[in-house]
Amino acid sequence: MEALYKLMDWEGAKTIIHSEHDDPHSILGAHETKYGVLIQAYIPTAKEVAVKLKSSQNTYVMENVRFSKKNESVELFEEEGYFAVLLPIKKVEPYTYLVTYDNNTKEELFDPYSFEPVLDGLDMNRFSNGIHYEIYEKLGAHLMENNGISGVLFAVWAPNAIRVSVVGDFNYWDGRRHPMRRLGDSGIFELFIPGIKSGELYKYELKGQGGLTFLKADPYANAAELRPNTASIVCDINQYTWKDKKWLKDREEWDFKKEPMTIYEVHLGSWMKPKPEDGREFYNYREIAPKLASYVKNMGYTHIELLPIMEHPYDGSWGYQVTGYYAPTARYGTPYDFMYFMDYMHQKGIGVILDWVPAHFPRDAFGLANFDGTCLYEHLDPKQGSHPHWGTLIYNYGRPQVSNFLIANALFWVEKYHVDGIRMDAVASMLYLDYGKKDGEWVANIYGGNENLEAVELLRHLNSIFKKRKYKAILIAEESTAWPKVTEEAENGGLGFDMKWNMGWMNDFLGYMKCDPLFRKGRHGELTFSMIYAYSENFILVFSHDEVVHEKGSMINKMPGDTEQKFDNLRVAYGFMMAHPGRKLLFMGQDFAQWNEWNENKDLDWELLSEENHRKLNRYVKELNKLYTKYPALYQLDFESEGFEWISCMDADHSIIVFARKTERPEDTLLVLCNFTPVVYKDFPMGVPFAGKYKEIFNSDKEIYGGHGNVNPRLKTSKKKEADGRENSIHVTVPPLGISIYTCMPTDMQTKEGVSNLSGIEGVNKG
Repeated sequence: MEALYKLMDWEGAKTIIHSEHDDPHSILGAHETKYGVLIQAYIPTAKEVAVKLKSSQNTYVMENVRFSKKNESVELFEEEGYFAVLLPIKKVEPYTYLVTYDNNTKEELFDPYSFEPVLDGLDMNRFSNGIHYEIYEKLGAHLMENNGISGVLFAVWAPNAIRVSVVGDFNYWDGRRHPMRRLGDSGIFELFIPGIKSGELYKYELKGQGGLTFLKADPYANAAELRPNTASIVCDINQYTWKDKKWLKDREEWDFKKEPMTIYEVHLGSWMKPKPEDGREFYNYREIAPKLASYVKNMGYTHIELLPIMEHPYDGSWGYQVTGYYAPTARYGTPYDFMYFMDYMHQKGIGVILDWVPAHFPRDAFGLANFDGTCLYEHLDPKQGSHPHWGTLIYNYGRPQVSNFLIANALFWVEKYHVDGIRMDAVASMLYLDYGKKDGEWVANIYGGNENLEAVELLRHLNSIFKKRKYKAILIAEESTAWPKVTEEAENGGLGFDMKWNMGWMNDFLGYMKCDPLFRKGRHGELTFSMIYAYSENFILVFSHDEVVHEKGSMINKMPGDTEQKFDNLRVAYGFMMAHPGRKLLFMGQDFAQWNEWNENKDLDWELLSEENHRKLNRYVKELNKLYTKYPALYQLDFESEGFEWISCMDADHSIIVFARKTERPEDTLLVLCNFTPVVYKDFPMGVPFAGKYKEIFNSDKEIYGGHGNVNPRLKTSKKKEADGRENSIHVTVPPLGISIYTCMPTDMQTKEGVSNLSGIEGVNKG
C-alpha cells in the first residue's frame, strides 16, 4: 500500500477528479515502474474495481483511494471513484476492468487510457497548415478497431480549452468519465473509447479558461439528432453500396461548357409533404427520391439543386444557417438515406448540386460559436466576425484550421456523397469586408481596402484543389457584384469557379418584366444590357428561391396585366431566358405558375395542375427544356461570343428583339424573336443572318401552351430585301407577348437531304 501511494502522482490525480487534466493518459491507465505496473482508473459511481489480465486471467482488486487519514505525507481524496493498483509484473499487458457499481450492477470494461494515439504527427502538421484535405477521416467520431478492440475514436480541435471530454448516453453525460488527451501543440484532443457502437449520441464537454463548462456538438459529426435536439450521432458512413458507377464514369467525360444544363432548384422539405393524416412533417430521402426524379425527368431538367441539406436548427433559415457541416439533416432521414437519394438520382440520369454555406454560421450555443471558450472559428472583433443584418458569425478564413475545415467539407460531399456540384452561397459577403456594414463597422485589409484577402485565398485554394482532383464536379458562385474573374482560373488571377449566378441579368430582366408593356419601350436597355457583359464570366441565368419570398411575389404574380396577360408574360419571360446565353435555373413551383409565394412550412400548390392554364404553362416549360437540350445552338457556345449574334436590339418602340444562337456549324443556327408587348404584328419584316430557309419550330403563343394561335406554320424562304440592317429577310407573324424560334438552313447548304430534314424538324413544337 505504501509503495502504491508513493508512486502515485497525487496532484495529477486531483486534476483528473476535478476535470482539469488535458493529458489523462499520463495519469490513468497502466504505467511501468521499477516496482511493477501501476494502473489507475477514475470511474465515478463505482464501488469496487478489479484488474483482470488477459494472459493469465488473474484478477487484482484495486484500492479505492478514499480512506481515513493514515499518513501525514499523503493528501487524501474526498471523492469516490478513484482506484489504483500496483501489479507484480514488469511489462504492461492487455487487461480489462471488472467494475461493480454502487447499484450492484457489474460490467467488464476495456480501459480507454490503455491505447496509444491514433492521429500521428503528419496528420497534425497537415491540419495545422490547412492542407489536410481528408481531415474529416481523422476528426469527428470514427468506428474502428484499435489493437483488435472495437470502439470509436473521437477527435476534436479545441486548442484553448483547459479540458475536453466525450459525453453521451454511454457515460451518463458525465464529463469526468472520459477526458480526452491533448496531442502536442496541435490543439487536437483525442480519445479512443472501446465498446461504443453506431447510433450512440454524444457531445463534447469543454472547460474554458475561465472555468466555465459547456457542451458542444461535434463540428465533424457525420450525423445529428433531429431538431430541437442537438446531440451528434456516431455513424459509419462508409458501408453504403453505391450503384452509380456508370454515372460517375460518364461524368468523367462531361464538359459543363459543352453540355446542356437546366437546373431545378428544390427545397426538399417543402417540395412535397406527406398528407396531414400521415402524422409526419417530411418524407424520407428514400421516399422523395422516386417522386422527385420522376417529375424532374418528365420535365426535362438535367440537374437539381438542393437548398442546403446540411444539419441546421431552424427551419426558417432554409438550411442557410448550418450547425452540422458534415451531417445531412435528420429531417429527412439518415446519412444512408441521403446516399440512397443521391444514388437514385444518378441512376435516373439526374445530376445533383448542393447549396453550401462557407460565408457565415449561426450563434447557437451548441455549435461553432465560441467553440472552445474563445472565438475559434470566428473573428474576435465583431467588426470582422459578425454580420449585423443576418445575426450570424463570419469565419476567420486566415486561420489555417478553419480554412481546412471548410475546404475539406466541400471535398467531403463529393467524395462521400458523390455530389455533382457545389453552389457557394453569399460569396459576395465573403469577398467584401464592408458587406452589409456601415462606416465604422468594418476593418480594412492590410492595404486599406475592403477586399477580404483571406477569403479570396480560401476560394482560390478550394477551387484549385477541386481542379487537381479532377472530380468533374462543378463549382458555382452566387456572387452578386462585379468582382472580376470569378470564373477565371486561380492561376490567372481569378477565383477559380466554373460558373457564376447572373444576378445582374435577373434583377434587370425582372425589373423590365414587372413594367407595364405600354412603358417597356422606355426601359429597353434593361432587356439588352446583359449582352454587354455576357461573356465576362461563365453565367447561369437564375430565377431562384430568393425571388419568390419575403413579399417579392411568385413569378406569375410579378407579371403585369390580367390573368391571361400574366401567363402570356411569364411564357415570353421563360422563353427569353431559355434562348439567352447562359445555363438555366428555375425554382420549384414556378414551372406551373404557383400563385403563392414559397412557404417552407407547406408543400407546393400541386392542385393547381388540375387547372388548365397552370397545366398548359407546365407543359410549356417542359417543351422549353426539351427544345433546349435538343438544339446545340442553345447551349454549345453559351460562354463564347461566337454563339450569339444580334439581329435587332434597337427596336424599343415595338419592344421586339431578334437574335441568332449559333454553333460552329451554320446549319445549327437558331433565329429567335421576342415580343414584349401584347400586340400582334402580321407580315412583320425580320432580318436573317444569311440567305436560306427558315422554319418555326417553337412558338409560345400556341394554344396548347395557353396562347392565342399566332404562329408561322409554313417554311419561309428568305428574300434579298433589307431589314434590320441585313441583306436578307423574311416576313413573319409576331406573337403577342411571345417568343418564336426558327431553324435556319443556308441556301448554299440546301441539299435534298437537308431540305427534307428541315421540313421534319417540327417535332418539339407538335401538339
